[in-house]
Amino acid sequence: LDDPDNGDQFQQSDKRKILGLNASHLVRHQLAGLPSETTIGTQVRYDDIAVGLFKTVQRTPLSTVRADQVSESSVGIYAKNTTQWTDWLKVTLGVRGDFFTASVASDNPLNSGATSAFIVSPKAGIVFGPFDKTEFYLNAGMGYHSNDARGATITVNPADPTTPQAAVPLLVRSKGAEIGVRSQRFRGFDTSLALFILDFDSELVFVGDAGTTEASRPSRRIGVEWTNSYRPTSWAAFDLDLAFTQARFSDYSSEGNLIPGAPDFVGSAGITLGADTGWFGALRLRSLGPRPLTSDGSVWSSFTTTLNGRIGYVFDSGIKINLDAYNLLNTQGSQIDYYYTSRLPGEAAEGVADRHFHPIEPLAFRLTLAKAF
Repeated sequence: LDDPDNGDQFQQSDKRKILGLNASHLVRHQLAGLPSETTIGTQVRYDDIAVGLFKTVQRTPLSTVRADQVSESSVGIYAKNTTQWTDWLKVTLGVRGDFFTASVASDNPLNSGATSAFIVSPKAGIVFGPFDKTEFYLNAGMGYHSNDARGATITVNPADPTTPQAAVPLLVRSKGAEIGVRSQRFRGFDTSLALFILDFDSELVFVGDAGTTEASRPSRRIGVEWTNSYRPTSWAAFDLDLAFTQARFSDYSSEGNLIPGAPDFVGSAGITLGADTGWFGALRLRSLGPRPLTSDGSVWSSFTTTLNGRIGYVFDSGIKINLDAYNLLNTQGSQIDYYYTSRLPGEAAEGVADRHFHPIEPLAFRLTLAKAF
């Protein structure tokens, strides 16, 4: 579509070093004569990233679309207090502040630069109970997601430097709330059910083929999550997690309000067998529901379901050997799907809109030998 002579094959590279620190301090005390806990903490992270997008022919580099050296640092400071007001009412209040700074050294100086952002996120939670080993809870608060630092310093399209490109904010506000119930009413069985709502001031869309990042429309997700774990004996455990979500752009558009790539269902189930020593094994099923590939819902992906397994042995000496099997059923499906215009040899110059996908990796095995000290 873009290069009829060589084709549109490309290569992406990503090399990074990550350094981080988590530290917190908890103090138990009395607040108005009531039992209370206060926690203060910090989270620090530094990323040193070399990332690039290159045009290739038969996997041989042809030219550079963009190549960047990105340095990104973040410091988060938080405080929270939990007070047991009565034997059936517990309240948690907290606040968090996050400061991000990033610098981008691009192969095109027009897309180089530095940026920073600071955001404050208050949060609160209330727990009612327990009543017969069952409690109800309500949580609400603000948060954020960070955008690609390259998108926050970009000024021109990497593939066409004559075309201006609007930068995106480094941090985007989110707001959310949930109401739920959790119970340990039956021995060995933990279950929780929650209804949630989550708003973002904008969705982030990364156009990998072009090397650009786009801040899309604001969005809202409304859903339900059901989480279960059951341990009937010390050597057997079962779990089942299900989530159903309605994800929509929250502003009206004639193009449609579905969020491309957002699944309406995610589920997983597992069986784990084994004690501290001796034989052990596990099976895990994971399912990703259909995803809209266009905002108007005219094209959808299919279900993607995979089964993984593990078997191994732990010796009294602490040596462990295990064999992992990925995609046990050798499922033929897609890890991710897109819908856009491309062109095969012999097709019209304007190309054809169609599905593009990355297939699930075929059946694979990994043997691990480990020693615990």
